[in-house]
Amino acid sequence: MATVSTPAPFTVLIPSRMASSRLPGKPLADIGGLPMVVRVAQRAQQSNAQRVVVAADDARILEACKEHGVQAVPTSADHPSGSDRLAEACQRLGLTGDDIVVNVQGDEPLIAPGLIDAVAQLLTDRPEASMGTVAHPVADLESLLNPNVVKVVLDAKGLAAYFSRAPIPWGREHVNASWWKNPNATGTPGFAPLHHMGLYSYRASFLQLFPTLAQAPTEQIEALEQLRALWHGYRIAVHTTQGQPGAGVDTPEDLVRVRQFFASQM
Repeated sequence: MATVSTPAPFTVLIPSRMASSRLPGKPLADIGGLPMVVRVAQRAQQSNAQRVVVAADDARILEACKEHGVQAVPTSADHPSGSDRLAEACQRLGLTGDDIVVNVQGDEPLIAPGLIDAVAQLLTDRPEASMGTVAHPVADLESLLNPNVVKVVLDAKGLAAYFSRAPIPWGREHVNASWWKNPNATGTPGFAPLHHMGLYSYRASFLQLFPTLAQAPTEQIEALEQLRALWHGYRIAVHTTQGQPGAGVDTPEDLVRVRQFFASQM
């Protein structure tokens, strides 16, 4: 009989910055009467997290969080990546060692609370992993070929072997076809390429180490920061889900879609 691990306490950190090339001022965009960053925090508060904290680079974000009862900490506006912002937040909050941190993006107001719990649980269940993340089956050939859809290949233990913008794995005998949906395809029953989602869990000690690691050549080529961890020998556990999590808000069109969703719930 399988042993069920007791859920470990974890903290959700939500990095939030005002600069956005496609949607300026995105954290404070109004969604049903509340700023987006507050909507994201409220969703995260529905998970089993001990606490939910916004790591912000702008006083306006901090003020919006304070107004709506969301804990927030100031971070430098000069961080080159979200990981650096998270590392600073860890230091400010006194998170160390094996403390588990879940990074929820500040533009995910539809994030599923259960998914946050699942990615946190990975680091309890997989002591060999320094990070955890999420993936779901690729929906169609168009997504497989889309470089903006990041793919991940797992090993037999459910750990990430590689992330890529390229269509991996490539069905050599089934070119230009959704081979994983073809019942006549050989050697692929129940196997589908996986679409990686940008939801991560970290051990706090690794999160503070990560920004000090040299960039990996693969990371620079693919423009995928998680490849740095693999390059330096750290393991990333992957939770696979059959459903497709709600997409984030990257464009004005995305914002309209999310506003319509929240309006329908009122």
